[in-house]
Amino acid sequence: MKPLTEQDIRSSFVNATEEQLARLPLPGIHETLWDEREFLGWRDPQAPHLGYIVHWMHERPTGIVLRAAAGGLRPGIAAMCSLCHSSQPATQVRMFSAPRAGEAGRNGNTVGSYICDDLACSLLIRIVPPHAQSAEHIAERADALLARVRSFTATVMKTA
Repeated sequence: MKPLTEQDIRSSFVNATEEQLARLPLPGIHETLWDEREFLGWRDPQAPHLGYIVHWMHERPTGIVLRAAAGGLRPGIAAMCSLCHSSQPATQVRMFSAPRAGEAGRNGNTVGSYICDDLACSLLIRIVPPHAQSAEHIAERADALLARVRSFTATVMKTA
């Protein structure tokens, strides 16, 4: 992933309200290992029901605001993140919804998906499964992850 600046991040959101942008907390972008990420994802420490994803799409940073569902999945079962396709305990996957961009989002139209609770899919694809950690395998998983993130974002951006 190409590095992002604070200005890149703040101006990238396609479905954020003015209020959300005004109080947008930024992650530690100076400590980020950009070449080991397909997207920048983080949760809001002051409003834990909010999450953010920013990635490069069509040569420009594109961000979406997510809202975590209040209840999680039932403990003791496995679940799969729809972005990184990692199977993990259900308590580590959560339903997130994203308001659609524009008028559709202002009218309450959302898109939902089960995603890693900590939005750290880029890290997860690099540590599992341990038996298949060749550089080629990681690159394949990274490409697939980015394609799914872009598809989810494109769905959020559809106004009709």
